Amino acid sequence: MASSKEYLDFIMEQLSEAENVSYRAMMGEYIIYFRGKVAGGVYDDRFLVKPTASAVKMMPDARFELPYEGAKEMLLVDNVDDREFLKNLLEAMYDELPEPKTKR
Repeated sequence: MASSKEYLDFIMEQLSEAENVSYRAMMGEYIIYFRGKVAGGVYDDRFLVKPTASAVKMMPDARFELPYEGAKEMLLVDNVDDREFLKNLLEAMYDELPEPKTKR
């Protein structure tokens, strides 16, 4: 099941407190970037983030879920209504996110 553009728009609005958040559509889903690094995505109308140590610490009860078949597990963000929490989450994760791969 692909994610709806409406849910993506909702998540992007909720992330608007954080600076430099963008997305890219990929096979019916959406990859979320924070300051140029992949932080997570919208998969099947769920907001999932990479399971960095900071994310796990901020969401100790979060469920690990697969974004799609064959992918690595990610953390489900249940608290999508709290913009301040989402901003703090992305900022806490930033240094632990991998650098973007350079294109040749």
